[in-house]
Amino acid sequence: LSGDAVEAISSAGNLSDLPFDENDHLSTHVLAVPAGKCGSLLEDTVDFEDGSHGHQWMELEGEAFDSVFGHLGSYADFSSDEVTDFNTDCLAVCLEKGTLREVVARPLPHRYFLQGKVDQDGDGMRVTETSVQMFVMSDSCAKVEYGFVNYHDNPIKMFWINHSGKKVYNQEIGVGERKTSFIDTFIGHKFEFYDSQPNEDPLQNELLFDWIIPNHGIIGFKNYEFPHVPVEGVERQVQQTLKSEWKRHEKVKRTFSPLAFDKGRLPDDLYASLGAYWYNNRDVPHVVHEEWGRHKGVFVNYWETDVNFIQIPWHLKKRWQRRLRELVEAWTGVELETTDMYGMREYTKGARLLSHVDRESTHAASLIVNIAQQNVSKPWTIEVHDHADRLHEVVMEPGDIVYYESAKALHGRNTPLQSGTYVNLFTHYRPLNDPDWYLRDNPEGTPEPLIDIGTCNLVGKPDEYSKGAVQCQNSAIGPHLSPSMFTATSADDMFQWWKSVGPRDETVEDNDNEEL
Repeated sequence: LSGDAVEAISSAGNLSDLPFDENDHLSTHVLAVPAGKCGSLLEDTVDFEDGSHGHQWMELEGEAFDSVFGHLGSYADFSSDEVTDFNTDCLAVCLEKGTLREVVARPLPHRYFLQGKVDQDGDGMRVTETSVQMFVMSDSCAKVEYGFVNYHDNPIKMFWINHSGKKVYNQEIGVGERKTSFIDTFIGHKFEFYDSQPNEDPLQNELLFDWIIPNHGIIGFKNYEFPHVPVEGVERQVQQTLKSEWKRHEKVKRTFSPLAFDKGRLPDDLYASLGAYWYNNRDVPHVVHEEWGRHKGVFVNYWETDVNFIQIPWHLKKRWQRRLRELVEAWTGVELETTDMYGMREYTKGARLLSHVDRESTHAASLIVNIAQQNVSKPWTIEVHDHADRLHEVVMEPGDIVYYESAKALHGRNTPLQSGTYVNLFTHYRPLNDPDWYLRDNPEGTPEPLIDIGTCNLVGKPDEYSKGAVQCQNSAIGPHLSPSMFTATSADDMFQWWKSVGPRDETVEDNDNEEL
């Protein structure tokens, strides 16, 4: 610490005393400790000050302590005369900038320091011994991942500006999503980005951008451009695509659940982490266009509306995947392995997602995670067909999850998003070490698919979703049956559904001679 007088650490007796912005998200990173003895010891234990590494120090007591630290012990345990050494006697937690107020007291387990130890996953299986100094300098607090995606005309040369102001070459960032690069760095580190052309020495070229690392994140240089022009023959392409998807969903033998889907909720700490990452990266230049085009088909109507993308960092992704896999394993009753995590994808007004199934060898059981919605005036339901091909329309709110058998159950969002933006994350799993799972019969103990549900009647409103608007003799069908009471029997039925729920003023010319 410097020889200057040290200002008193801010204190919070209630969670409302934490620094929130106008949207009820944390406005800064917070390094929080129990008030009293631990707060005093912290200043004498570390070689950095309040505000270093982007973290505001705060002492917690009362309701704030109980909410954040109560599961680890009582306030008296960390304020008595027996507390003499921060590293062996105290608690700390790093609360992430951008965390929503309602879950601010539920950070991921690795963000807690408990008397010299960090439980990486919260289950006691990976416990790291450390000092509070090293804790703050780890990915629990100040160490973050930051990514760079380049849509500039040329590769970009990246330099780190060290503490003496010297430019230290870091790497070249190639052009396109596939060349995205993530690095481990620290909050507060500064980088500069130069064009690689025309001079061999990039420092003689144009300085394109400079950036100070604020949190986990991603930044885009310029943007991917996809054509916002009518696609010739789109109806024919949709019809052909649905024929293919219908055949694919019929060839999957194995099932995992009665309905092929279910709705759930993220644990608070996962929602806190996922939501903070989105909030901190929700605007340009962090958000770029997703690389859609003719080569990817007509699953997303990229020619009519923006489809945006916020890439996620590798290490943080692994933490999320591990926890989400546990949820899906509990739902399927099967030991699973992670095969993919994709997103975050941001849909905008007018977006549609054509009904489809996912890759058979890798996408056995999956999750849709709704991260955020902004200015969405009307529920944008996820449409899932069950094992009898009945349509269910599920309303999601931020923090909700939908489990689904993604290679078996046709799913999409054919009705256009009426307004605002809608942000999802997708994560996928399959039975452990079994890429041919979809060719196998159900093992003993698998829940029977729910086929016969008796007579059903519409008792609610035609636009009332996820509220039991359709009631059936067999109540196991749940509350999400579509008020349309649509059941598909063929790909043509799916095509007619796509047409019927599309924009009312949609007029798309077909071209029967165009090759797919």
